[in-house]
Amino acid sequence: MVLKRLFPVFLFFHSKQWLTILSFFLVWGISTLSYWKKYEWNPSSMVNFGYEFALQNQKETPEKAILFKGEKGDLGAGYDGQIFYYFSRPLSEFHLNWPKGFDESYRAPRIGYPLLIALFGFFGKTTAIFGMYFWNIGLTLLSYFYLRKLLSEEIKPYAILYLLSPFALGSYYVLVSDSVMVSILIIAYYFYVKENYIPFVLLSSLAILTKEPALFLLFPLGLAALFRKDWKRILLVGSVLIIPLCWHLYLAYRFPNWRPGRLTDFILPFEGLISYMESIWRQLANGSNWKELARLFSRFPLVVLFFLGLFLPFTGQVRKGWEFRISFLLIMFMVGTAGYYHFWSVYENVSRMFTLSIPVLLLIANEDQTIRKQEYVIFTLLILVLFLVKVLLISKQLGYQQGF
Repeated sequence: MVLKRLFPVFLFFHSKQWLTILSFFLVWGISTLSYWKKYEWNPSSMVNFGYEFALQNQKETPEKAILFKGEKGDLGAGYDGQIFYYFSRPLSEFHLNWPKGFDESYRAPRIGYPLLIALFGFFGKTTAIFGMYFWNIGLTLLSYFYLRKLLSEEIKPYAILYLLSPFALGSYYVLVSDSVMVSILIIAYYFYVKENYIPFVLLSSLAILTKEPALFLLFPLGLAALFRKDWKRILLVGSVLIIPLCWHLYLAYRFPNWRPGRLTDFILPFEGLISYMESIWRQLANGSNWKELARLFSRFPLVVLFFLGLFLPFTGQVRKGWEFRISFLLIMFMVGTAGYYHFWSVYENVSRMFTLSIPVLLLIANEDQTIRKQEYVIFTLLILVLFLVKVLLISKQLGYQQGF
């Protein structure tokens, strides 16, 4: 077994935590510098400001920010990091005016990350950008140590997978909220296990407000409490919804066109996977643009990982850690129902959906060491290598300008 041969490597890093942390900073640092290098070593480049959106929100855009002009037809749209940045600005200025040009219907509920950024934004626009780096890096490291405390001695060596997850790295690479949500959720779960309930409720609520997939771990925890008839924990897990529900009620008042069911518009079972495979067959049939074919195949390891993920929860002793198995299946459900246009057409969009799967896998293994995890682990490591190859050797510089 490949994983058994790799176990001494995991064990070596486990015995030298300084080397594990150094590896984290090395991998994330190289990825960061490779990005900055393309755009005049400007940290604002990873926020991915789109020129058209920056123009509409010029007052809140840093003066020397990198503004992406975009490719033909996208009007310099940039990427999602800018949404969290722009929504943090009114929070720093103590008002809730939604930034211009962005659809509030499914972004506005995700106030958690902008709220954290706003804590730095009190000191200025450039400091807000620093906050985006700080929370991604700081929370990932902090949650790693909390996760290690939850794992048995046999499983702790594998915790490095969490720290070097290509999916968390991919989320950080575009400064969006996935790794932040997962980090907060893991810390919250630690307090749940330790029966420190006030931090659990507050952090879980923040995780949900950061991104809704936090419910994929919290919901099975509630089911487990219900199954065991632990009424105290049933009420406790249910109470994490109070703050998000209050925020949703405010949104219903603030934005008349907003509706909580908007996210269901993105649930398209297997449409994304099927359309993605069809795009590969079409490209193979044309056989002319090998660069485009290579770009398409960059997402194929994620397809394999998805099917491995469907299989994994049904291995080992299924009754052990069943709440985490349900959590894992919910994550795979999210991936399998993701549409092509919004998710499978872009590597970053679909890759980030796997972020929560790594800590949940470790929690399953912590309950049942007989679970068949080697294929999922090996493919995750392969995806990490491919991601580093992509950012260092393949990713091209996009059209941009500095400031207006």
